[in-house]
Amino acid sequence: MSDGDGLSGAVALVTGASSGIGAATARLLARRGATVALVARRRDRLDEVLADCTGPAPGSRSFPADLADPDVAARVVSMIWDEMGKVDVLVNNAGIPLRRPVQRLTLDDVRRAMTVNYLSPVAITLALLPRMLERGSGAIVNVSSLGGRLGIATEAAYCGSKFALAGWSESLAADLAGTGLRVRLVLPGAIDTEIWDQPENDEPLYQGPLVPAEEVAEGIVSCIDNPGFEHYLPDLKSVVEMKTSDFDGFVAGMLSMSEGAIDEASISSTVRGRSAGTTDTTDGTNEGA
Repeated sequence: MSDGDGLSGAVALVTGASSGIGAATARLLARRGATVALVARRRDRLDEVLADCTGPAPGSRSFPADLADPDVAARVVSMIWDEMGKVDVLVNNAGIPLRRPVQRLTLDDVRRAMTVNYLSPVAITLALLPRMLERGSGAIVNVSSLGGRLGIATEAAYCGSKFALAGWSESLAADLAGTGLRVRLVLPGAIDTEIWDQPENDEPLYQGPLVPAEEVAEGIVSCIDNPGFEHYLPDLKSVVEMKTSDFDGFVAGMLSMSEGAIDEASISSTVRGRSAGTTDTTDGTNEGA
């Protein structure tokens, strides 16, 4: 299903649905025929997204909740299943940024990022998993980040949480092979969302162009039934592959980025240059999940 045709009649649960990638994904799922359960903290913003979803999908509903508490997250999604009868598609999208060099990080900072970006998606998945397994069908889409494959300067806490979500997703896919459940890992790059302008975060090092959230939503919906576990949106897999083959070059690129010398165009040209055997350096990008 490359266009989401099989979503008619499905119930899709989307976290972080009040803005950005989550809101765009919820709207698209509704247009493709799914009834959407929207979860996020901001009730007023959720209501705006819900109004767009109930036109094409009248049974869609919003469930305001603070996913900073994994126990609350688990209870809310269990309630959603009870009230809506099922959950066919789970999109774990909610996340928070944390841009601050390690010299100024506290354990509480790291714990907060890990809770929202990793522990809550895990709690949500574990809450729904028994009933999905009993039914023998369902899709779990975890929205990590390019920062879940690249350690980005000033984003150690954020990247640590997104690396954890990527590793969890890989093992989850292996454990669930043959059960009828599908697991997808989405790795957005630099996306035009509110993640770039958040209080208590340093200014982002990345200053290049941003991809519209709607493009990522298209990729998320497309990957639900398409084969393939890992999906880079946009496709920056070559940057990750280059990091694994030349980590020293990657670190040098991070240093250049922290000095304000790297943007997305430089990343692309560096990857091409290294593929051709030159000695340029490269870096990753921030993202907007």
